[in-house]
Amino acid sequence: MAYYIGVDIGTSGTKTVLFTAEGKTVASAAEEYPLYQPQNGYAEQEPADWWRAVRQTISEVVESSGVDNREIKGIGLSGQMHGLVMLDQDGNVLRRSIIWCDQRTSEECEEISRKVGRDRLIAVTANPALTGFTASKILWVRNHEPEIYARCAKILLPKDYIRYMLTGEYATEVSDASGMQLLDVPGRCWSREILDKLSIDPALLGRVYESPEVTGRVTRQAAALTGLAEGTVVVGGAGDNAAAAVGTGTVEDGRAFTTIGTSGVVYAHSSKLAIDPLGRVHTFCCAVPGAWHVMGVTQGAGLSLKWFRDMACSEEKAQAERLNVDPYVVMDSEASQSPIGSNRLLYLPYLMGERTPHLDPNARGVFFGLSAMHARSDLIRSVMEGVAFSLNDCREVITGMGIRADDMTACGGGGRSPLWRQMLADIFNCPVKTSNSKEGPALGVAILAMVGAGEYASVEEACHAILGIDRIQQPVPGNHERYLPYYQLYCELYPALQKEYASLAALN
Repeated sequence: MAYYIGVDIGTSGTKTVLFTAEGKTVASAAEEYPLYQPQNGYAEQEPADWWRAVRQTISEVVESSGVDNREIKGIGLSGQMHGLVMLDQDGNVLRRSIIWCDQRTSEECEEISRKVGRDRLIAVTANPALTGFTASKILWVRNHEPEIYARCAKILLPKDYIRYMLTGEYATEVSDASGMQLLDVPGRCWSREILDKLSIDPALLGRVYESPEVTGRVTRQAAALTGLAEGTVVVGGAGDNAAAAVGTGTVEDGRAFTTIGTSGVVYAHSSKLAIDPLGRVHTFCCAVPGAWHVMGVTQGAGLSLKWFRDMACSEEKAQAERLNVDPYVVMDSEASQSPIGSNRLLYLPYLMGERTPHLDPNARGVFFGLSAMHARSDLIRSVMEGVAFSLNDCREVITGMGIRADDMTACGGGGRSPLWRQMLADIFNCPVKTSNSKEGPALGVAILAMVGAGEYASVEEACHAILGIDRIQQPVPGNHERYLPYYQLYCELYPALQKEYASLAALN
């Protein structure tokens, strides 16, 4: 019998899942690790923490499953996108990884736009210069830590560092590489033009593969550390959102998903290249060879609710412990006691700046309309509604580009919340369904491993064979109209605060 492993190297932790060839979960394991924020707007992690978590979780699923490791035919890797991993000539990590939500690189983004030209940059990389993307992080290290940059021999993304540790290969794949701002997204290869204009040596970058392609095999050393069999196939895998798309069957035109994880995403598949000239949403190569996806990103989606939980919900956490449930279940119940509009309280979820549609690293979170009448239930609901409004901002840009996004799936931790799914259905004014698999990115990259190992002929064939619908949340009649005035006011708040955000950022 054949088995496949999906490894998802996320921001808060790594999850590893062992699947059958039919997509059934056999065993899973997770391991958390810290996020470092040495200054306001900074975000870093230790690549050694990722590798420790991957070693431990792979070892655990192999051992607990009782499966002969020779029956594990392939491994797929998913992970947080955009993170910068710099290695010396011996493969040693030179500094902590500057990860996706770091906002320190606004000056480097200006440098990129100046050297390449904003319109040309969008034409080649399908995106404007963004603080979250990898190219600006590379330039920041070169500008601020030249001694480290001088020692750098290879640059990898988070999941591709794990690939290197498993296989010894310096490689990436098109979906994750699209978020580096160094890839020719229409051509699905490194852009020599961009690299030359930014004076980045192409030798620093790994080989680019399509997501289901075999990129290497597990080495003897990695096999000894993980319990895998030497020679096990490792495929390209995908960035977290492209992996989630495969894991939810979003691999054909018309299909879309909304995920609420640490960040939030609205993602739509497209067999034709579509680029927003204003750069409000991101166009990347997707995990289906020859296709792309368009996605909008809310930087602080689930992060907003986690922040509020940790800052203000000690009572809910204590109650959850007594009931032996997740604190978010208690918070969901409490938020449901507040009406649509949270008793005229709006929340802007810009805790880590924002990407869609505002592209503003200086934006910060806001409660608007707070009064002495508001209870914690109103604040919890307003956080959830503010995230949903931000995701609707993303969806409206995508549909405005002529891309269908009417077959919507919800995923991520927030997608498990019935209340949050209902908010999305009501605000989007379309049904929101969930997949029959809860494994998302891990299943997505395991499916890519199945294709790479020859279990299925294509990504689409595998998804049709494995995936189905769990439940559908229909919009409640009249709720969309009730949300509209709140959403319209929400949309007016950022323009009213834009200059003040810049002034706040300039304060010492």
